Amino acid sequence: MQSTGITMIDHAGEWALARLSDRPGRVFPALVRRDRVLDLSTRPEVGSPTSTAELLDHWDDVSAVLDRLAQVRDGWEPLSAHEVLSPVEPRQIFQAGANYRTHVIDIAAAHHDGTDGRTVEQVRADAAAEMDARLLHPPYVFQGLPSAICGAYDEVVLPADGTEPDWELELAAVIGRRARRIRPEEALDFVAGWTMVNDLTLREKIFRKDIPALGADWLAAKNSPTFLPTGPVLVPRRVIPDPGDLRIVLKLNGETMQDESTKDMIFDVARIIAHCSEVATLLPGDLVLTGSPAGNGKARGRLLRAGDVMDSTIGGLGSQRNRCVDEQER
Repeated sequence: MQSTGITMIDHAGEWALARLSDRPGRVFPALVRRDRVLDLSTRPEVGSPTSTAELLDHWDDVSAVLDRLAQVRDGWEPLSAHEVLSPVEPRQIFQAGANYRTHVIDIAAAHHDGTDGRTVEQVRADAAAEMDARLLHPPYVFQGLPSAICGAYDEVVLPADGTEPDWELELAAVIGRRARRIRPEEALDFVAGWTMVNDLTLREKIFRKDIPALGADWLAAKNSPTFLPTGPVLVPRRVIPDPGDLRIVLKLNGETMQDESTKDMIFDVARIIAHCSEVATLLPGDLVLTGSPAGNGKARGRLLRAGDVMDSTIGGLGSQRNRCVDEQER
């Protein structure tokens, strides 16, 4: 079975929610405390659920019961005996783009080809000014596909027709209540918990040269299978009530590429969620991604290749490890 980083969830007396598979291949939701798991599908106290989605559909009712189950002594098994899957199966994925100040400036400079007569320094200054002005407008959010999700320790398949695969580690909110037109000051009350995602991108597919006036092609750039490693767990919101200063770190083959705090966000998590609820109805289990900080491959001139290994952490949420493979090999 996999080597996992779930044991990093070490808040005394606390638990996380996982979605696991046993050796026969049965998938079930579980509580996780350090290196032990409790199979929730056998617990009538929470309705013997077969998925974490069932729990999230009734989160306000079951979260207190999960607190009590986390204290029982019997029924716990070794985590190492199970495969760790994505902790959630969202119906909708909302993805905030260009939401870290330094990241946006770096990407603007990396994409600059010099044809407009500006220097790189001017491009960076213009991007910085644009970030200041953005706060007067809504966040920029697009949608992703649930079919792109894979587990926190699964292989990432690099598409045969992709030339610039890049990493983007992000904090994600997991919605715990149906939400429509909520205010930023109440938005976090609709969050069941937090997880992390690596929102991979094919950089060369973002902008279509044949139809530049139509803007970004996020379908092609971000939704390849396995391009959204998610988890390993959902950490309840009360464990991390304020996500405003979490450290985000991604290492490529042991070398640190991203190392930033969520303090560098342009729009905070609450405002992103509130904006999404103005456009659509948020459903329990939905993912709201909050953007990725500086340190991506495009800005560094180093993109993903087969054999690369990404090790990722966000403070208090565990860790991911994903090895890249070519689609042809797979």
